[in-house]
Amino acid sequence: MLKLYSYFRSSASYRVRIALHWKQLDFEYMPVHLVKDGGQQHSEAYRRINPMGHVPALDHDGFVVAESVAIIQYLDAIFPQHRLFPADPQAAATVTQLVEVINSGIQPLQNLKVAKALEGEFGLTTADSQRWIVRWIEDGFRNLERLLERTSGTYSFGGEISAADAFLVPQCFAARRFGVQLENFPVIARIEANATRLEAFKKAHPSAQPDFV
Repeated sequence: MLKLYSYFRSSASYRVRIALHWKQLDFEYMPVHLVKDGGQQHSEAYRRINPMGHVPALDHDGFVVAESVAIIQYLDAIFPQHRLFPADPQAAATVTQLVEVINSGIQPLQNLKVAKALEGEFGLTTADSQRWIVRWIEDGFRNLERLLERTSGTYSFGGEISAADAFLVPQCFAARRFGVQLENFPVIARIEANATRLEAFKKAHPSAQPDFV
């Protein structure tokens, strides 16, 4: 039994939904609303599942793991069909590099709790915090675009779907929400268009989730 604690608009949750659908795994969707009730991720019940209060978290028959990279690596180990991290060490390192550009270099700077801190603790207006977010997404995309010029084919790493695509597509969704123009990043836009034609990516889209608003 797989349970995924998820929020429809969370890009980290979106990544894991892609992985689960790509591997054709059945799972129970456990919604955690990041805004309602002051943020359900802050509840004592959820903090017992993930002390960081982040989504996603995955429960596999009582074994709980959080953070999207750790979850997808675990899924690859337990359910090796349709691997998302290649077995070859150099290929795996390349995919991990692409993943971490997004996971460490872009997404944390657009996080809800960062925006709330910028506005609530440091006095930025909502418009200022939005500019902050766009500035760092565009900076990350410029650098990612250069990497993808070297590594991409149909998808981020040659012609096969990898974890890099599971991270790229949600980041593109978030970028559009904040007003980033994807046409300024043609390699990224091309890969996203190719990946989102696939059924697993369609099933994982925020609008297809039971908690979508």
